Amino acid sequence: MSRMWASALLQQCPKVYPLLIINQKAKRPFLLSPRVNSIYQWRFQHSDVPMSMSWFYRRAMRPVLFERDSEAIHNRTLEALAWVSQSEIFCDALASFFEPEPLPTQLFGLAFNNPVGLAAGMDKHAAAVPAWAALGFGFSELGGVTWHPQAGNPAPRLFRAVADEALINRMGFNNPGAEAVAAKLAGWRSRGLWPNHPVGINLGKSKIVPLENAAEDYAKSLQVLWPWADFFVVNVSSPNTPNLRQLQDKHALDEVLGALQEINRRAAESKAKGDLRLPSPKPKNPSLKPLLLKIAPDLSWEAIDEIIEVIEARRVNGIVATNTTVARPDRTNSELQRVYVESGGLSGRPLRARSTEVIRHIYRQTKGTLPIVGVGGIFAAEDAWEKITAGASVIQLYTGLVYEGPSVVKEIVSGLRQRLASAGLMHLRQAVGLAAEQADGR
Repeated sequence: MSRMWASALLQQCPKVYPLLIINQKAKRPFLLSPRVNSIYQWRFQHSDVPMSMSWFYRRAMRPVLFERDSEAIHNRTLEALAWVSQSEIFCDALASFFEPEPLPTQLFGLAFNNPVGLAAGMDKHAAAVPAWAALGFGFSELGGVTWHPQAGNPAPRLFRAVADEALINRMGFNNPGAEAVAAKLAGWRSRGLWPNHPVGINLGKSKIVPLENAAEDYAKSLQVLWPWADFFVVNVSSPNTPNLRQLQDKHALDEVLGALQEINRRAAESKAKGDLRLPSPKPKNPSLKPLLLKIAPDLSWEAIDEIIEVIEARRVNGIVATNTTVARPDRTNSELQRVYVESGGLSGRPLRARSTEVIRHIYRQTKGTLPIVGVGGIFAAEDAWEKITAGASVIQLYTGLVYEGPSVVKEIVSGLRQRLASAGLMHLRQAVGLAAEQADGR
């Protein structure tokens, strides 16, 4: 079914569609709440009053959603998107509302429709793979995925700091394991529902595996997942697995990356020989899958410089800056103080400045030769532009999606297009590192 047809179908019921979510038990839509219904009915009766979809989400949907447990709402939303993902019709309908105008860029040998990606942590089960492209994302990163299935840390483990537009999570790599995720991805491909954007996988360490065996643990996951993803991100920076950040040490990191690149090389050679049953055509010139490293924002500049040395030596394709922080802002607000005593990684607006500093440092140290994926505190085009001009080639968001709603990608891409035009730039790559270079007098 064409996207136009699917959109037209939904337009037949304009009073109802924005109020609907999916009932995970009955697998059918229902009205969310009288509050949302009354706000939307007022809006429909006052159609002359301008209202963006993000306005509706922040004013009507978000207050209702935020009355409920954070993880429960996350799971319910993911179940709804998983239900939508089963149908090309519904994915086309979502895309008709949320897909932005193209802002293409290329990185790691991959083509991106736009530079705004979904960060890891949102979809650890590969439950809604087709839906992320339908929501407008230029790429998606699934996971974190570990070799062993694991339930993660005890609940409650996800908290909102609403006044700061932040989240604290101590999820602990809850996921069904690499083999289960590989089977799920194979299913999406076999049914012809694979998204039209690059899909990456975030690789984590299993909690039960000691640090000295981490390289082997990561390598097992990569081996089974290699055929199904376009790129991989090595996560040694989550604060929610005991001692994991010790793997950012130069020697430990070198061992992990060396083991992964060996698996990467072998898999590429096997693919070229036809030993792997893959959905894509066999390349004439086999190449390794792009491998990236995700680092913490809490590292010293010296530690980051050591990591860059290892990355360059191991020919890692890029760096994701940054993961969540264990630092907490100083606040007098009693509600925020209550939330900030919780352990775990902090994301959202309080992380914005530090993640941008890290991006700028990496860009300067590598003279722009190491591609950077910018993450941390991105809610609007202004935030994305800050990251890109500091040195990020593409960006990702998670907390911004929670607070701004499903239209956030479309609004960010639109804003980036406007900023490029205002700066007299033709391509996104021309903006990468622009502010960092201007500050250095280049």
